[in-house]
Amino acid sequence: MTIGFQMNDPQAVIEADRAHVWHHLIQHKPFETTDPRIIVEGKGLKVWDITGKEHIDAVSGGVWTVNVGYGRERIADAVRDQILKMNFFGGVLGTIPGARFAEALIDKMPGMSRVYYANSGSEANEKAFKMIRQIAHKRYGGRKHKILYRDRDYHGTTIGALSAGGQQERNALYGPFAPGFVEVPHCLEYRRHEQPGLENLTGEAYGVAAARKIEEVILREGPDTVGGLCLEPVTAGGGVIPPPPGYWETVQEICRRYDVLLHIDEVVCGVGRTGTWFGYQNYGVQPDIVTMAKGVASGYAAISCCVTTEAVFEMFKDDASDPMNYFRDISTFGGCTAGPAAALENMAIVEEEGLLENTQEMGARVIENLTRLAEKHSVIGDVRGTGLFCGAELVTDRETKDPVPEAMCAKVVADCMAQGVIIGATNRSVPGKNNTLCLSPPLIATADDIDAITDAIDGALGRVFA
Repeated sequence: MTIGFQMNDPQAVIEADRAHVWHHLIQHKPFETTDPRIIVEGKGLKVWDITGKEHIDAVSGGVWTVNVGYGRERIADAVRDQILKMNFFGGVLGTIPGARFAEALIDKMPGMSRVYYANSGSEANEKAFKMIRQIAHKRYGGRKHKILYRDRDYHGTTIGALSAGGQQERNALYGPFAPGFVEVPHCLEYRRHEQPGLENLTGEAYGVAAARKIEEVILREGPDTVGGLCLEPVTAGGGVIPPPPGYWETVQEICRRYDVLLHIDEVVCGVGRTGTWFGYQNYGVQPDIVTMAKGVASGYAAISCCVTTEAVFEMFKDDASDPMNYFRDISTFGGCTAGPAAALENMAIVEEEGLLENTQEMGARVIENLTRLAEKHSVIGDVRGTGLFCGAELVTDRETKDPVPEAMCAKVVADCMAQGVIIGATNRSVPGKNNTLCLSPPLIATADDIDAITDAIDGALGRVFA
């Protein structure tokens, strides 16, 4: 049987998948009696599976990636044209799309100046960690090497990135981890009752106090040992947690006071997801390092970036006579030209179609619709989000805020899928707290799309919690 014949035979494709593909983040035992789901086509924010069933994609490719939607011919054409002319050369040399996209990207990031290319968010974060560690050795005799990360945040799936992972179930069974990574508390105001000393604070008072918890860790560890702080601008898989007012301003002040490099992980939030080019731009802070992936090219090609200030860059070229002085790192597929070629077109689409503005408007509609659902369904304990990155936390009791079991969230997701709407939910991340429905549709979503998504959730909640 030829490959071409198999590809035109849906059942043959399903059997090939069942026999040979190791899927991400899923238990495969059920595939012994049920078919794996295979997506074969996408257009706009809709996708079709191999049976022909249509779905509205409310999670941008399942993992917050396809920001400009499916079927963008101009991106495909740009990638094709570029890889026919020059597809790859190791990053020790430059390429035209690499130079052009770096220039376009820096134009959207005042205060930043240098772009290091890699191929995944995990890898981009590894680069940032290595920069912080190398700076520690170059300037502080190796002492200022510790990197702080936040409870509930996620920075990737390598052992190094998991060492900075604030999701205990993601980390389970993969240790021991790299030393020198230290956790700081989360900033979820909805669960302030679980944080000693913060139980009675709200709004900016809570935000400032939550940030001060980071300072407490720095002082405990010793400011002369802490080199970096890595945070998501809005916590993603740990429960869709926008920062409370006053939080980021206080974080910035703390980092400057103790000479700690501020590394913001924009792998999920970057390139429009929150209604600004980057999530941190909602909060008026100036990072030292910014990492990004996912929406940079909307999944049309693999690309990630580790972006730094000129001050950080200069630390790696201050003594050209020292053969160990520069950043001795490489990413093989950071030399691919398809990524920056796709990213240039992706950025142009966001700009030309006004997708930042649309994200703000449609994000507000998601929050409004979910808030209305909360009036109808007592299982919704909290509604939160920024731009088209929204969550609804489900609880068994609004007074105690006890989370619903993860399995119940999974039933809501499954019910929506049966209706032809793909939503997300926190899963196998935070023990006992995997209870938040996640919505992150492509930035092209219309009011009708948003209403269809929240209508599906309405129906699912009614059935699952009847």
